[in-house]
Amino acid sequence: MVLGSFLFALGFAGVHLATSRLPTTGVVPRSVWLSLAGGVSVAYVFLHLLPGLVARGAKVGLELGLAENVSATVVFMVALLGLTGFYGLENLVAKRRRAPGGVGGEVVDLQVFSIHLGSFAAYNVLIGYLLVQRETEGWRELVTFGIAMATHFLSADVGLHQDHAARYDRFARWLLAGAVLAGWALGQLVEVSGLAIGLLYALLAGGVILNVMKEELPEDRQSRFWAFLLGVCGYSGILVLA
Repeated sequence: MVLGSFLFALGFAGVHLATSRLPTTGVVPRSVWLSLAGGVSVAYVFLHLLPGLVARGAKVGLELGLAENVSATVVFMVALLGLTGFYGLENLVAKRRRAPGGVGGEVVDLQVFSIHLGSFAAYNVLIGYLLVQRETEGWRELVTFGIAMATHFLSADVGLHQDHAARYDRFARWLLAGAVLAGWALGQLVEVSGLAIGLLYALLAGGVILNVMKEELPEDRQSRFWAFLLGVCGYSGILVLA
């Protein structure tokens, strides 16, 4: 099944490379397909990742010698940390973007781009690494994770392209594609404990929630709620049946 996870990793890389070529990029109101993709990602987090954190919390408790309720709190605190961390980065980016022009507009813009790109590259390495872990848990886990993360990448990449169009086309999309493949390769070479895997999934859950919401909620995006709801309901049904 190594081939299965590798094909998904290639698919993720393809999403990064192709996003700026899609007709949905830069369109306001937000494309139906992007809101649909956001709904798919959120459904996966709430019906698959977060419930899985409860089970992983029990394993964390065993390894750390914690009571069950305490271990569950630990993993959800890490998920909250993931959400808060990405929010902090977005807040920093917004402040840099509002910096006075006298500082040097091009310099400020490069700083904003560097922060955005660095955080998303690390995020991609994490997802590529966890893709290998999903593979070991069976093909259903791999496929549902792969679909949810591919749609998540699509939505997040469109947002990055809107913020940094020229730099995204010239450089960022290649780095992001390479990062997810590097994460997959790292997953093949390095095995970490069940404790670490549980905490990594928790970080991912928090990051996905924040990144989807920041793309869907701003008024200037003019998101399509009915498409978001369709994505939530449709993928929820698939996850329940699977």
